[in-house]
Amino acid sequence: MEVTLLGTGDTTGTPTVGCDCDTCERARDPDAELREHARERGIDPSGGVERSRFSVYVRNEETGESLLIDASPDFRHQFLRESVPLPDAAVVSHVHFDHLDGLGNAYRLFDHLPVHAADETDPMTDESVAETVRHRYDYLDTVSVSAETPLEPFTVAGFEVTLVPVTHPPLLCYGLRIEEPQTGAVLSLSGDTCYDVPERSTAVLSGADLALVEGIVHPEACEFHPKGGADHAADGVPRTFGTKHMTLRGARDFAADIEAAEYRIVHTAHYVPADRAFADDIALDGERFTL
Repeated sequence: MEVTLLGTGDTTGTPTVGCDCDTCERARDPDAELREHARERGIDPSGGVERSRFSVYVRNEETGESLLIDASPDFRHQFLRESVPLPDAAVVSHVHFDHLDGLGNAYRLFDHLPVHAADETDPMTDESVAETVRHRYDYLDTVSVSAETPLEPFTVAGFEVTLVPVTHPPLLCYGLRIEEPQTGAVLSLSGDTCYDVPERSTAVLSGADLALVEGIVHPEACEFHPKGGADHAADGVPRTFGTKHMTLRGARDFAADIEAAEYRIVHTAHYVPADRAFADDIALDGERFTL
């Protein structure tokens, strides 16, 4: 299994349009330390480093097929930058625009793109993620939608994939477990979630070779959120920012909870201070892993 991180940022990405904060400026014009850090990760920093909107590309080296996890609005840029082939199928975790709106790129690029999403009806929208994707992109003949039941594995691109419910109010959202059956390699994705993930989902996500865990901001940012922080650790540090995203501390603790052999923090915002935003465990676009 080869995993390429196409997009590792939150809804505005880093650098953010029109922002001159220290983190965005350092991303646009990396200093020597950050350039070396990027090169060590196999990333060319000559044009800066970035965290575009979230998306992950997973290639099955046994079958030659590939799977796209979430369709970022930065789809075109990501595929041109990373020079990976178009995917054979896609999975959508939830219906927020930064995870879904890239599906419009299927127009004139694909002969057929199967999209898999959960079949569970969301009380807020009165339809499932699969139904939302189907009606939003019903004008694209190339897109077909398969509704999948959470916690029941299905097969796509030669992988065994399981959608796992996580906690991202007010909408339903899902993490994923992706296993390559021939080698047993496992990739887990937390999805957009707070730290309070259901126990059954935590169990399914556990034991991965690589975990991509959502962590949007540093814990101190909770004092600026109207709802503060939640899910405090024993030392009082909040592991949830507001109600629906993990802090960096939450992401690190969750990675330990699920006993991942290796992890990266994703969906990280530009609000993290510049001296902390590029830590070794916080992902950058373009990182690749072979499991």
